[in-house]
Amino acid sequence: MPANARTPAISQPASARLLRRFAAMVYDSLLLMALALAYGALVTWLNVLLQGAPAEGERVDWGLWRLPVFMGMLVVLAGFFCFFWRRSGQTLGMRAWRLKLVDQDSLALPSLKQCILRVVLAPVSLLCLGLGYFWHWLDPQKHTFHGRMSRTRVVLTPKEKH
Repeated sequence: MPANARTPAISQPASARLLRRFAAMVYDSLLLMALALAYGALVTWLNVLLQGAPAEGERVDWGLWRLPVFMGMLVVLAGFFCFFWRRSGQTLGMRAWRLKLVDQDSLALPSLKQCILRVVLAPVSLLCLGLGYFWHWLDPQKHTFHGRMSRTRVVLTPKEKH
């Protein structure tokens, strides 16, 4: 009997199925809406503090700040994912559905560079009629487009024993 036959092979965790991923995205979208509302309230309060309140029935005038405020919103939303992926590999929605983002080679937590690349490419995958996600069905290793490009993968974690 060969020496390596006695040592059990370490099994790779299962790649998460798309339906489970989409369910986690619904959970996370609720958190993102709350985060976006909080951000919007904060920047609106700052704008009113600096420029004064608009007249009754008038809109808040953003002037030249419109684009920086919008870019700030994108940074806050992307930061949400990067923070949680770097911290534990899971957002709250991913935790609820037992999903975890890992480096595709080492199964360790992804690097900041990987997180940023993934958070930039995932919306592109979704906006192209979901084709970047449906790539999962064609890829031999069950990667999505943005997962393959960022060298990350979403795996199913085992159930916790109580």
